[in-house]
Amino acid sequence: MSRCRENLLDCRGELGHTNVVLITNGLTSAGAGPSHSVPRAHEARTRDTIRQTIAKDAPLTAADLASRLGLTPAAVRRHLDLLSDNGTIEERMPADVGGRSRGRPARAYILSEAGHAGMESDYAGLATSALHFLAKRAGAEAVADFAREHSAELKARYAGQLATVGTDVTARAQALATALSADGFAASARPVGPETSTVGIQLCQGHCPIQSVATQFPAFCDAEAEAFSQLLGVRVERQTTLARGEHACTTFIPLSAFPVATPSGRASIESDLVQ
Repeated sequence: MSRCRENLLDCRGELGHTNVVLITNGLTSAGAGPSHSVPRAHEARTRDTIRQTIAKDAPLTAADLASRLGLTPAAVRRHLDLLSDNGTIEERMPADVGGRSRGRPARAYILSEAGHAGMESDYAGLATSALHFLAKRAGAEAVADFAREHSAELKARYAGQLATVGTDVTARAQALATALSADGFAASARPVGPETSTVGIQLCQGHCPIQSVATQFPAFCDAEAEAFSQLLGVRVERQTTLARGEHACTTFIPLSAFPVATPSGRASIESDLVQ
């Protein structure tokens, strides 16, 4: 600013271009002072948070996201436009628009197929190729055995986490959602039923790290659902899957049901108290 006071004529050009900064290798064109990398990194983190939130609870509108994340609707829409332009998300009409009697319903968003692919491991293609090789050499049942073994490992890992919340199915479903989210499934658990009562829990997985594998080998979806039944102590019902083209995997967990038997044929300990 002192230089500007000394020579106002030299500063007129700068005063007319206060919003233009040339970034080169993390520095301004003058080579002194920080670049916009920090704000840009913050913007990228915000977009990633929006993407993860959509993956977990889609479909969501801009207003939904603004409320959840503490952002202005205008800021959210700007990020949504960028995510839409690069193919990460796509529009989906909300399932319940009955309360909107006038005007167009708000636009809601889900993760696109490309968005899910961007969250998958780089090893997904290799895993799929390996399973095709296994099916060719040993048969489809060998793949099913592998899927059950994979789910058994998942069940063993989650069992300890669910044990800390006791035998209540609702609490165990919430704990399962938390455990799944930690493994990249973007999961949530919500009560479902009439307004006056809750008849069950809907477990929603907004992302599947092995979606490309499960799409070609549905045995993985079946084995996962069976593992959920064993973990929760009730027979769950898989309703939709990402592998079949839906925007999320949803599983209905009844709050009152017959106990499910373990592989040994005995009812699980937890299910004895599920009524």
